[in-house]
Amino acid sequence: MSDTPRQRARARTMDDIVRIGRAHLATEGAAALSLRAVARDLGVVSSAVYRYVANRDELLTLLVVDAYTELADAVDAAVAAAASEGDLGALAEFGVLARAVRAWALAEPARYALLYGSPVPGYHAPAERTAEPGTRVLQRLVAILGTAQPRGGDGEDPGHAASGVLADDLASIGRAAGVPLSPAAAATGVLAWNAVLGAISAEVFGWYGDTFDASAAALFEQQLALIADLLRRVGVAES
Repeated sequence: MSDTPRQRARARTMDDIVRIGRAHLATEGAAALSLRAVARDLGVVSSAVYRYVANRDELLTLLVVDAYTELADAVDAAVAAAASEGDLGALAEFGVLARAVRAWALAEPARYALLYGSPVPGYHAPAERTAEPGTRVLQRLVAILGTAQPRGGDGEDPGHAASGVLADDLASIGRAAGVPLSPAAAATGVLAWNAVLGAISAEVFGWYGDTFDASAAALFEQQLALIADLLRRVGVAES
């Protein structure tokens, strides 16, 4: 059944609210978001906007879902484009994923900060709405880790000491995605993702000062090479 004119009008208004919310996020920051300000830019009285968005937290949730979705779409598009040019091994796919996250973060620093920066005081993202879009990129990373083959030899398994609650938590990463992962692959994947986000955050949030102004991309590539070495240790496939 096709949407009614009222439903289409509501959808357009919701799109406008998210668009204006994005703009305010970039200029005012997440903590200062105001539905009254959004209503003013939307051209309606403040009471009218509450028919669409209940409160500031609801607006933040819309922006979180929007940002996670756009980031995941950007990663998917980058991987698809790279795969269209030839066989894409797991390590190469990881590199494409990481570069796509960095490119999106540099283009959308305020939205990246909303997802991976300091928590917004008083706001807790509802898992039932944010978990699915928020884990799309991680699901792709878990699939990459799923190519890992067991490696023998002392010291080659950085997850070999995992036991008890930690072992269960590491195993849950693969179970949630339906991908069998060794403790080593899961632990290394967590480390790899944290390293990627740390490298991107350092650049986006200016932690380096002006030290790497001319060489930020080269530094990121060096960091990716080091992370790839970790992934090789647990047997993530080259191709």
